[in-house]
Order: sequence, then C-alpha cells, then structure tokens
Amino acid sequence: MLLGSSSSVLDQFLSQAESQFQSWSTMYLIRFLLVLVLVLVPLGSSDPVLEPYDLLFDVAVEAYSRADWLSVVLHMEKALRNKALIRTVKADCRLRCSNQSSFSQPVAGVGDLGFFQKVLHRADCVKSCENHKLGEPSFHRGTEEVDLEFKKRTPYNYLQVAYFKINKLDKAVAAANTFYQANPDHMEMKQNLDYYRMMAGVQEEDFKDLEAREHMADFLLGKSYYSDASFGLAARHFEEALVEYFNADKECRALCEGAYDYDGYNYMEYHADLFQSITDHYLQVLNCKQRCSVELASSAGKDTPFEDFLPSHFNYLQFSYYNSEKYEQAIQCAKTFLLFHPEEQVMTQNLNYYSVVLGEDKAATIAPRQEVKQYIQQSLLEKELLYFGYEAFGITFVDPVSEEDFPPLQLNGSQRVLLDGVINDDQCRELQRLSNAAAGKGDGYRGGVSPHSPSETFQGVTVLKAVKLGQEGAVPLQSSRLFFDVSEKVRKVLESYFLLDTSLYFSYSHLVCRSAIDEKQDQCSDLSHPVHVDNCLLVSELNECIKEPPAYTHRDYSAILYLNDDFEGGELIFTELDARTVTAEVRPRCGRVLGFGSGKENPHGVKAVTQGQRCAVALWFTLDPLHQEKVGSYICSSNHPSIHPFIHPFIHPHALYDSAPPTGCYRLLPWCCVLVMDHLSLYMFCSVGEDPG
Repeated sequence: MLLGSSSSVLDQFLSQAESQFQSWSTMYLIRFLLVLVLVLVPLGSSDPVLEPYDLLFDVAVEAYSRADWLSVVLHMEKALRNKALIRTVKADCRLRCSNQSSFSQPVAGVGDLGFFQKVLHRADCVKSCENHKLGEPSFHRGTEEVDLEFKKRTPYNYLQVAYFKINKLDKAVAAANTFYQANPDHMEMKQNLDYYRMMAGVQEEDFKDLEAREHMADFLLGKSYYSDASFGLAARHFEEALVEYFNADKECRALCEGAYDYDGYNYMEYHADLFQSITDHYLQVLNCKQRCSVELASSAGKDTPFEDFLPSHFNYLQFSYYNSEKYEQAIQCAKTFLLFHPEEQVMTQNLNYYSVVLGEDKAATIAPRQEVKQYIQQSLLEKELLYFGYEAFGITFVDPVSEEDFPPLQLNGSQRVLLDGVINDDQCRELQRLSNAAAGKGDGYRGGVSPHSPSETFQGVTVLKAVKLGQEGAVPLQSSRLFFDVSEKVRKVLESYFLLDTSLYFSYSHLVCRSAIDEKQDQCSDLSHPVHVDNCLLVSELNECIKEPPAYTHRDYSAILYLNDDFEGGELIFTELDARTVTAEVRPRCGRVLGFGSGKENPHGVKAVTQGQRCAVALWFTLDPLHQEKVGSYICSSNHPSIHPFIHPFIHPHALYDSAPPTGCYRLLPWCCVLVMDHLSLYMFCSVGEDPG
C-alpha cells in the first residue's frame, strides 16, 4: 500500500510538472514569436510593425489562463483592432489601385500586352500599398481556426470576463452584448447579461453591439422610426443606410479579389494553363462578389438574411416621402424599386398616384437613381459570366437572388432547397450498383440491420470503405471515385446556394439503401426514419430541441442526393417541432438533391418504404474545421496504381502505425489521403467516417 501510495504521489507530481512545463513552453514560444516579428522589421523602418492578430489572440488566451486580466484586455483589443485594420487596408488599397490603373481600350497591334500591362501595374500597386501599410503579408495570414473564432466573436467572450475582473462594467456589458448578438443560444452569456442589468451603475446604453455594421444599424433604426410613423426621421436613416450600404458593398467586392481558394488540398491535383487558371480565379471572384448582397443583408445571430434587403429601402422611402409630402423623392424611390421588380403591381399603382398628385409631365422627367441602375447592370453582367462559366466549365453557380428556379415557398420553410439534375441516370445506376456490391448490412449504425424500422433492411457504405474495396478489386474503382466526386459536387452546390462566406466541411458521408421486407408490410405503419433534427435532441412534446450531446451539435447543413424512384413510399417529410404537423414532402428521383439547415428549423423524417429499394447519398456538413470527417484505421496503401501512399520526407518510417490514427485527422481534398500533425510527426491516412445521427 505504501509503495502504491508513493507511486501515485510521484505520478501526480510528474504530471503537474509536465503540465507546468507545457504551459511555460507555450507562453515563451508565443512571446518569442512576437519578439521575432519585431526583430524582422527592416532596419531604418519608421513605421511600427503591425503585430499579427493571431499571435495577439493566442497571447491573450494564454494570459486568460493565468488570470492576467490586464494582459487579456491589452492583447485582445489589439488583436481586434489589427484584424479590422487589415480588412480596411486591403479594401482601400484594391479600390485605390483599381481607380489608378483601370482597364482602357486595347492598344492595336500588340495583342494581349496592353491588357497584361495593366494587370501587372495593378498588382504592383496593390502589393506596394499593402506592404507599405501592413508590412510583409506573411505576418497577417491567420489560420482558419483563429479566423473562425473572430467570426464567432469569441474575443468578446474573453474580454467581458477580463473587463468585469478589472471593474470596467460598461465595457464588460458591451463586450458581453456584442458576443451575445452573434450567439443568441449561448445561455451562460444570457445569464451574464441578466446579471449585468441588475447591477448598480449599468446603463441601458451600455448594451452596445461593438461589431454592428453601420448600414444595418441605420436600416433597423429607420424601420423603428417608420413603425412609429416618424417618417421624416425614417427617411433620413434609410438614406444614410443606403450610402453606407454601397460603401460596404464596394469594400466587400474589393475583398473578394484575394488569393485563389484551392478548397482544401485541391492544389495537389490542380493543373491548368494560363487562361484556364485566370478563368478559375476570376469566376471564383465573381461568385464571391455575388454573395456580397447576402452578406450585407445578414445580421448577427439571425439564421437567414433580410429578404429583398436593398429594394426594401426604396419601398420604405417611397412611402416615407409620400407621408412627408415630398412627391418628387417618392416618385424617384418608387421608380428605383421598380428596377428590381418591374411588374410589382402595388408599387406601379403608387407611382401612378404620385404622378397624378405631382403632375404627370413633371413626374415623367424624374429618373430612378443612377447608382442603383449601374449596380443592377453590373450584377446582371456578372451573373451572365457566371452562368457561362457553369455551362462551359461546370463551375458551380447558384444565383443568390433568383426566385424563378428556386421558389421560396417550394419547401415551406427556411434554409431548404430542392435541386434536380445534379447527376444523370447512368451515374445514379452506377452508385446504386456500388451500394449493393459494397455496402454492409446496417453499416454506420453499429451493425443493426433494421436500425429505424423492423419493416425494412438498411445497408450503407462510406466513401473511404468504397475506395478501399476499389483498391482491392472488389468493386470498380471508378465507381468509388464517382461516389467521392458527387459528394464533393453536392458540397459545392450547397456552399454556393446558401451563400456561405466560410468553407463547408464534410462531417459524414454515407451511400445508403433501404429495402422493404415484403412479409412485414401488412401491418406497417411506422416511419422508415422517425422525425428528428440533425444537430439537436428533439423533444416533440415540448416543441423544443436541445442542442447538446449525444446530438451531433457541430452539424450545420444536411443534404440527400437521391438515386432512384422505382419504389413505393420513402418520401422525406418536414414537420413542425411537434413532429406531427407536416409542412412539406419531397418525393425522391434520380439526380435530385435536397439540402437544408441541420438545426431545429428543419425537423424531418422518412416515410416507410413499402415496396422495392430506396437508395441515396446522405451527407452532413459542418462549418467548423475541427469537426471535419474523422479518419479511421486504414492507412493508404499502394495496392492500386491510382492511389499512392505519401510519406513526408521528415517522417521516420516507424511513425506509421497499423492501429487507429491519433485524434485530429481530417478528410481533406483531393482523394482519400490526409496530413495529420501529432507533435512533430506527419502521417497520411484514409478516412472512413463516424457514425451518422
């Protein structure tokens, strides 16, 4: 007993020592890197170096763990300022250089040289401008993980605690409110805000949103005055919102002109000539610019953007000016609104009435706003180029404001889309054959042959299991590759349709077939898959959905690619939170993709398959790179010439194991191999996924 006790004490001491050493190592490493940044500034430079925001963030987090509250405030505030400054400088430099080196008419007789001369001059202008104001660009390339923390406003969570600890109550309240605006489901922060409201000395004006966009703040203020029938004040704020909107739009568009996004590890297989690479990059830029309208219509903590955001300004304005008896402005705003919706009957009637009041001859001389007309013309030309890119090169583009192809009431809910013709009949049949050849009974559901309904059997296969079988010659390798390619195509389609400003990552992918058991269909009344929500626990009796484990809380979007329709039943249904009131129903067919948000806005289930076999590719996605599809224990081998193992030149051969890989391995593009960092070693594994929900 005594020996065991001594051993336990020694183990505890060594564990604490190791923990302390790691803490010191991290602290001094971060400080060393900051010092190194300062040392690397060229001698004689008069401008102070702009410290990297990701390092400042890490220093602040490390200070938080030591309860060094002043250091948290100092470094986290500076991290926020520096990140905002980088955004402002990049947009300003690109806008300024576009004005200085705009593209003019081509010079006769020199081919493309005149065009590329302008390209080179603009590139030099942007580089010189950014380097002068920010220093070397390598200092300011934050990781996706850190950028995601800023997007989620995590710095304000740290700051509100630090401010509170140093008795800066007004700043603590503002920081807490800023974080809560983007995270309205964060119960702890809600409790903090309730606590602050009861504290002496806290004023209502302290509850600020420090990240509020100017155009959105004025728009919401204008709506408030409009609701109170204060039409003069409403018009003033709507006009200010428009000025700020177009400034924000220019900034957003300029920031789209950044580096080419290779989408994971696609650069390893990217081979394009000069004009193809220019095309790929430029179409990516145009896609980004088209998404600016949705980004600017989005408000923190709101699941969906404001519908018809920019045109609605002119709708509010025309009525505000009418009630202020400013008929000329009312006519101009009505005509401007009709640029967006030429056949809108109510606005046409309003315009006719205003014209009669003012005088039709005078009204005829009033033109819609030129800035808006140019904005619409530019947007239409961008769409034309993007649709051409889709037709010519297969580059995915879904119009963010089109209602002709995707009626908003088609699925009677938010964050839902139905797309047909994503793959063809031959591809559907090939994937169905792959499922029947490669799938295991109940695969992905811990071996249960009938995991959801005793009236059906279930079989499934993951991407990487299919790849492994392809390598072994058990199934055609081209079928495995098709499985991978179509899941990637669906990912890109959803990323484009839902206008996401961050990448969408695979959380889990599964090729599944459900088959009716003929002898069990007489009394069959259950669902093939009960009504559920993909990222929270549905409590239908309370109309609630609890976002906590064992639910897959990291899942953000879901998709189903249907492969056939030669069966009975199997329709997907959307319901209210009561799991009974059906709001929409989707009938499977080959090539049809159903995409939807994984949250409580979309409870769904599957009706029983009463005859035949229903096959589909089920996909779940996450916005958090830390929850990408995990990899399993199969190491990439060289059994097939199309798939080669990769060993980093610095890896010792003994670093490769036959057992499951360490935590933190992710499915990356392209194909099945992924880099894994574990201490100082790199590995390459094949992904097999996690259990689906």
